[in-house]
Amino acid sequence: MAASFTGVFVLLSVLLTGLNASRPAINQELSDIFNELWRLDVNRLTPGEDYTVSVQGRANFVNQGSHVVQDHASLPLFSNVSESKLNNITTFSRLTKLLDNYERSTGVAERVTAEERTEINLFLDAVLETEVMKRAHRYLVSKGQSSSNLRTFRSQLHLIWFQLYHRQRNTGLDSSGFEHVFVGETKSQTEIVGFHNWVQFYLQEKNNHLDYKGYKARDHDLPDQDDHVLNLQFSWHGLVKPVGSAFIGTSPEFEMALFTIVFLMNTEKSTTVLVNIDQCQMELVVIRHGRSLGTAYPKLLSSNSRHVRQHSYQG
Repeated sequence: MAASFTGVFVLLSVLLTGLNASRPAINQELSDIFNELWRLDVNRLTPGEDYTVSVQGRANFVNQGSHVVQDHASLPLFSNVSESKLNNITTFSRLTKLLDNYERSTGVAERVTAEERTEINLFLDAVLETEVMKRAHRYLVSKGQSSSNLRTFRSQLHLIWFQLYHRQRNTGLDSSGFEHVFVGETKSQTEIVGFHNWVQFYLQEKNNHLDYKGYKARDHDLPDQDDHVLNLQFSWHGLVKPVGSAFIGTSPEFEMALFTIVFLMNTEKSTTVLVNIDQCQMELVVIRHGRSLGTAYPKLLSSNSRHVRQHSYQG
């Protein structure tokens, strides 16, 4: 009887080990540095104080390219956003100046004016002055991925985020990492690509160019008003994004620092890392476009420490 019990126990242990092995491992080193950046992000807006979100209903499945979508959110996602902070915090105010500098459609060459180049430079200057980006820089230097020279690091950021490239073949230079992630683009007049920034989401919603349709989440992990990342469905200029995702309330320097670190710490064309940041477990996805950023976004897996509680229940 004892031998039989031991055999069952060993079999269960092997099965559980196999299940755990199939799950992607938390990248603890990146989680540690990202939580440090989170604590340093003094420009981050506070939910319920600086802004309010209303997640409302769960969105339905929608095929990519579909223009027909049921609306499960009668209200906007954002309300009561502190525009005084968006206007007076330097990195936010300089970010907003960049958002109207780009052609929305891929395949249409970008024309960068002298004024727009100045706006990019002023934005980078502001980002580099923050403690968030200073700490990210020190981390990358310690890993041999960046020069300690600030001007060289600044050029590296410009190449990753602002260097124009061909996203669509046989066209002019029509895209950049910044445009794709922070501004959003449309492709072939049928789908939204990129668009992973909450400030752009709020401003486009405010100007009636964007309609929030509802949240996307697993049944057991419903989003809360104070979640730092949301998975969303929305329409923009008549096109539908079946599933999008974005950090909520975070500063532009925080988002740039995270994705720059993931970009430089990996060489694969597509990289996904699993991290815990504050109370959220998420995947950070980064796809390269040569030496520049193709896309980058967070994908919320669990919020408000539910992944920690679930783990403790499972022993």
